[in-house]
Amino acid sequence: MSTKNRISDIEFISLMASLMALAALSIDALLPSLDVIGESIGTTDPKNNQFLIIVIVLGLGLGQLVSGALSDSIGRKPVMYIGCSLFAIASIICVFANNFELMVLGRLLQGVGLSAPRSVSMAIIRDKYIGDLMAKVMSYITVVFILAPVVAPTLGKLLLDQFGWQSIFYSQLIFGVFVTIWLWQRQPETLKEENKKTMNWALFRDGTKEFFKHPKAVVYTIVSGIISAPFLAYISASQQIFSQQYNLGEVYPYIFSGLALGIGVATFLNGSLVMKYGMKRMATIPMYAMLAITLTYVLMYNGGNPDSTIFIGFLGLVLFTIGFVFGNLNALAMQPIGHIAGIGASIIGFLSTLVSVPLATLIGQFVDTSSLPIFIGFASCVGISLVLMQMVNRTTQTEKISIRTN
Repeated sequence: MSTKNRISDIEFISLMASLMALAALSIDALLPSLDVIGESIGTTDPKNNQFLIIVIVLGLGLGQLVSGALSDSIGRKPVMYIGCSLFAIASIICVFANNFELMVLGRLLQGVGLSAPRSVSMAIIRDKYIGDLMAKVMSYITVVFILAPVVAPTLGKLLLDQFGWQSIFYSQLIFGVFVTIWLWQRQPETLKEENKKTMNWALFRDGTKEFFKHPKAVVYTIVSGIISAPFLAYISASQQIFSQQYNLGEVYPYIFSGLALGIGVATFLNGSLVMKYGMKRMATIPMYAMLAITLTYVLMYNGGNPDSTIFIGFLGLVLFTIGFVFGNLNALAMQPIGHIAGIGASIIGFLSTLVSVPLATLIGQFVDTSSLPIFIGFASCVGISLVLMQMVNRTTQTEKISIRTN
C-alpha cells in the first residue's frame, strides 16, 4: 500500500480542518490591522474597512458555485490545486495594493480561490461519511478549524507590530502552500472515476433542479445563510466595537480569541452529543437558547452599551450556542443530497452566501456608537430561521403521512 493510501482518521480530520482554516486565517488574522490597512490604502471609514472582511466571504460564495461542480467533473484534488493557486496570486495582489479598489479586488479573488478548499473539503467528507457520523466528523474538523480564529488575531497583531500589515498576507501565502503540498502528498482522490460527470451547463442545471427537489436541503441552506449574517456582521465590526466603543484596542485580539475558543468548546461537545441526540435537535435547541439570550440583551440594554464585562459575557454565550449550530446545519443541508455532493456543496455555499452577505452588510451599517444592532440582528435572524425550520419539518411530516395513507 502506498503512503497516500494510509492516511489516518486523525490526519484526515487535521488536513480537512487546515484546508478550511485557510479561509478563517485570511479573515481573522486581518482584523487587528483593518484601521492601519485603511490608512495605507486611503480609507478611514470603519464601514469601508468592514467591507474588506465581507467581500472575501462574497468571493467564497461565488467561487463555490463553480468549484464544487468542477470537482464532480475533474476530481476533488485538481480543483483544490486551482483554487490554492488563485489564492496565492490574490494574496500577492493584496500585498502590493495601494488603493481601496485594488485591495477589494485582491480580497474578492482570495475568496474565490478559497472557495475550492472550503466547498471541496465538504464534498470529500461527504464522499467518506454519511448521517450523524458525518456530523460528528464535521464537528471534530470544526474543532481543529476553530483554532484559526483563536490564534489568528493574536498572530496578526504580532505580525503587524513587528513586520507591518503586508506580512499578514505573506503568512497566509506560506500556510496555503504548506497545506497544498500536504494534500498532494497524503490525501487520495475520493471521487471515483465512474462517478465523474462531464462539466457543462447541464451539470449545473440538473444539479440545481435536483437540489431544489429536496425542501430540507433548501431550507437548511437558507437558514445557514440567515444565521451566518449577524455572525459575519459581528466579525467585520468587532475591531470597531472593541477599539472605538470600548477602548479595548490593545487587548482586542485576546478577547476575540477567547470568544472564538468558546465556539470551539461548544463544537467539540457537539461532536459527542450529536451521536446521542441527532443533528436536528442539536441545531434547534441551541438556536432557542440564542434567541432567549439575545432578546434578554435587547430588552435590558437598548439604551446604550453596557459595561464591557457584561457585553463580553452576553456575546460569549451567543457565540457558544453558535458552536452547536453551524456544523449541524451544514450536515442537515448536505444529508439529502449526498448523490450530488460536489454540486450540492457548491449550491449550499453559494445560496447561503447570497443570503448572508447582504444581511450582514445591512446589520453592519447600523453599528456605529452601539453594539445593539448585532444582538438585534441575531434575535431577528434566529427567530426567522426557527419559523422556517418548523415549516419545512411540518411539511415533510405531512407528506410522509400522506404517502403512508395512500
